[in-house]
Amino acid sequence: MALLIWVIAIFAVIFIANSVRIIRQYEKGLVETLGKYTGTRSSGANIIIPMFQKIVKVDMRERVIDVPPQNVITKDNVSVTVDAIIYFQVTDPVKVVYNIENFALAALKLAQTNLRNIVGEMELDSTLTSREKINAQLRIVMDEATDKWGVKVNRVEIQKIEPPRDITDAMSKQMKAEREKRANILEAEGLRQAAILKAEGARQAVILEAEATKEKNVLEATGQAEAIKRVADAEKYEIEIVYKAIHEGKPTNDLIAIKYLESLAKVADGQATKIFLPLETAGVTASIGGIAELFKDPAKLAKTIEKK
Repeated sequence: MALLIWVIAIFAVIFIANSVRIIRQYEKGLVETLGKYTGTRSSGANIIIPMFQKIVKVDMRERVIDVPPQNVITKDNVSVTVDAIIYFQVTDPVKVVYNIENFALAALKLAQTNLRNIVGEMELDSTLTSREKINAQLRIVMDEATDKWGVKVNRVEIQKIEPPRDITDAMSKQMKAEREKRANILEAEGLRQAAILKAEGARQAVILEAEATKEKNVLEATGQAEAIKRVADAEKYEIEIVYKAIHEGKPTNDLIAIKYLESLAKVADGQATKIFLPLETAGVTASIGGIAELFKDPAKLAKTIEKK
């Protein structure tokens, strides 16, 4: 009797242990009853009936498929080596289990086939410079194809596009020649700009010097004109004063004649070889006659000198 109880207890423990299934946070559990799908369980502890039910766990995390390198012929008949990485995530655990036998293998083959098709429609230069375009096209194609498998392709990344060695060497030489060409162009452009700036500086210096000379001449001419004007004004003022003094003093013809002779003496003291006399001959003759009369009358001459 005791042995039977022990057997029943052991059976109960085994039954309970097989009835409890632990599903993790990132998993979904598909319950099959006698081989038929009957429901989906979430994370945590789940009870099933042993021998009649089982749980198929599906990982819902984002996963990676590494597409191995493969040779692809471009549109211009150049063989390149291409490899990629596919990031995918299960969105429907039922479809990924029951609609496809081995999703990872199917996705890998699908990626290789579509990668050959996309790269085969592009030339080598476009292939090397259009990685983003290849990534986008491949992701769209794979996302449409894997939708019925309950999987979403989040992104596709091309890791490497490697042309043959001879193509690589030719491209390297071409790039080197292009860089040297750009360097020569930049150097020539720099020399051209330097020459232009130098010529412009010389031209500006000549213009400034000419403007300075012009300004100097204008200032000198203005100064000379101002000086002449002031001298003329002073002489005019002096003549006016003299004229006024003469008229206020009411000089006699005898005094004017004497002053006239003194002026002639001063003029004769100069370096001039010719002397121009005024044309008022009548006045001059009268003055000279008056002087002759003064010399005839010494007393009158003395009085005239005293008045002077």
